[in-house]
Amino acid sequence: MWKKVWDFVEKHHMLRQGDRVVVGVSGGADSVCLLAVLAKNQLDLKLRAVHVHHGLRGKEADNDAEFVRDLCGKWGIPFKLVYRNVAEYGKEHGLSVEEAGRVLRYEALEEVANEWEDHEGEKVWIGVAHHQDDNAETILHHLFRGSGLRGLSGMRAVQGNRIRPLLIVGRQEILEYLTDRNLTWREDSTNQSEHYTRNRIRHCLIPYMTEQINHRAVENVLHAGEIFARADQYLEKQAGLVWDKYGWENREQLVMAGIQLKGFLRQDPIIQDYLVRKMLEAAASGQKDITAKHVRQIEGLAEGGPGGSCDLPGNLRVVRTYESLYVEAYGKKDQKVDKEIRENGEIVVLPDPGEEAVWVGKMGFRAFFRENGTEIPKKEYTKWFDYDKIKDTLCIRRRLAGDYLVLSGGGRKPLRRFLIDEKVPREQRDQIVVLAEGNRILWVVGYRISEYYKIREDTHTILQVDFYGGNAYGGKDSGIIVRRRSRSENL
Repeated sequence: MWKKVWDFVEKHHMLRQGDRVVVGVSGGADSVCLLAVLAKNQLDLKLRAVHVHHGLRGKEADNDAEFVRDLCGKWGIPFKLVYRNVAEYGKEHGLSVEEAGRVLRYEALEEVANEWEDHEGEKVWIGVAHHQDDNAETILHHLFRGSGLRGLSGMRAVQGNRIRPLLIVGRQEILEYLTDRNLTWREDSTNQSEHYTRNRIRHCLIPYMTEQINHRAVENVLHAGEIFARADQYLEKQAGLVWDKYGWENREQLVMAGIQLKGFLRQDPIIQDYLVRKMLEAAASGQKDITAKHVRQIEGLAEGGPGGSCDLPGNLRVVRTYESLYVEAYGKKDQKVDKEIRENGEIVVLPDPGEEAVWVGKMGFRAFFRENGTEIPKKEYTKWFDYDKIKDTLCIRRRLAGDYLVLSGGGRKPLRRFLIDEKVPREQRDQIVVLAEGNRILWVVGYRISEYYKIREDTHTILQVDFYGGNAYGGKDSGIIVRRRSRSENL
């Protein structure tokens, strides 16, 4: 099995000499096998194991975490334990426990990978232990939920920075590999519960298919997935040409994407399906609780009159205007960022035009109306922003996970990647002061400002911000909210 996996890794160009991999390790047979296979390699890989504690199974979950910690200690692999409240997250975001757990696991793995990448400036892979049986379950699950061709394609061996080296082998091969090497693993009691849809597919449906219909049922499901994948790739390409012409994202709101109706409504129904999914992916990447029923609902909005809207799982809302169909995400990281700082930091009200400047630590704020012929200052530590685009609160703080800059054309770049590209020494990155609205950065002090907030021809009101720190490092002015005066305060 070991050679089979590494031939698969080579075929899909997953890993190269000296690559770094964050491995998700639950303690189950699959993840223990993945860690064992990656630990025994010819590429001098650098590994880190991450175990996510979901806060769901009490002492059993605690024991799983200790098992993985001990295993990593024995094998000399760095280990990190991450706690997440899956039940609370699912309730807050309208997700099932299964989906909430999946989202938080990947979020934790991404955070560890980002920290590692920030520290050393090289790409970090995320290794997950999905195998052939998981893939067949996924295809069937998506079929029953009403997914499109993308869902019916199953899992990909390489997906962004995620790799699935075990996707070439089945569950039985994994168990035999571990048994032959006297390797132990943990059994999650919830894996036997038929309360979860995937467990019913695994324990009831697939055995019935293989025993009563065709003993090669799993193999045939996977083959169908390959055919669906080829069809999906072609249709995705065709829809992409339409999206490039009529679609947009992250232009007017923090998390928002849409398409012009004049371009959308003239497309064949199958291309419309792909455009809707592309719009949803742009606004809420990775959202799994969207089904074909929701896609039909959105397409119904497009056919209807302006002003219509509908709510979707995962705190998404779709709106139909006269000219566009768009989706927006609400209640995400941005509110969480401000909530945390509101609870622990100072809140200051920004001035209105004509009022005296407000000083917060080393940062000063002054507002005024734009006049014709006014030139934008070129000073490194004095910046002008379009005040009308600032809806509520800003924050003076250090960088946080998820921060990004809006670039020309509406695209965005993660702040961590910007700092790496600017060759900022890693020991100085956490000392840089930023001015932010949620996770969207207005100004990386000492470097650049966001394209989104720049002064334009139609700018009416300007917010001037001065920083008198001498340099971008140091200072005690992190974690301070500065907000616009509310309507009630103006009355």
